[in-house]
Amino acid sequence: MKKHIRNNNDTRPIKAGKAKRQRQKVQAKRLVALGVPEQTVAKMNRNVVRDLLKRPAAVPAAVKKAVA
Repeated sequence: MKKHIRNNNDTRPIKAGKAKRQRQKVQAKRLVALGVPEQTVAKMNRNVVRDLLKRPAAVPAAVKKAVA
């Protein structure tokens, strides 16, 4: 006799596109608040934005170094 195991893949919630866009918008605003120019943030890849926000203490120093 075989036990039937329920496939839970059908019941998992799917990330919504709206929520993703909202997260990306908030992350961009956080970078601008840390001192990165808004035009620079607009040109950045979303993965780069996330990588910079992993270590927010290092962002202002990197901005000063890039400007100098």
